[in-house]
Amino acid sequence: MNQDAKKIIKISLVSFLFLFIVIFAFFRSKDLIFGVKIKNVNIVDGTKVTNNIINIIGKAENATLLKLNDREISIDEEGNFDETIVLLPGYNIINIKAQDKFENVDEKNYKLIY
Repeated sequence: MNQDAKKIIKISLVSFLFLFIVIFAFFRSKDLIFGVKIKNVNIVDGTKVTNNIINIIGKAENATLLKLNDREISIDEEGNFDETIVLLPGYNIINIKAQDKFENVDEKNYKLIY
């Protein structure tokens, strides 16, 4: 009976250690697994605007590099960005491209009419 208890304790400890390693590895690599995401951008695709100056606010999760119309813009530690651009008369395409440290890319295009 004593041998069975020791065997159960050993198996339980090894299982717990294995589970701990798997969970730790998942949390350390979640940025690689989920990649970069552009979220909560305050402009709506296909809308007409009456002002030629527009302030673009949003969030790029897990991003290390963010470009707005191929121009690098700054982001804070949480991935928030806030940039003001000027629209030309007529049809405008706003391109937002985010890249993470593993070179995964997320790209969003917004079309506006001024």
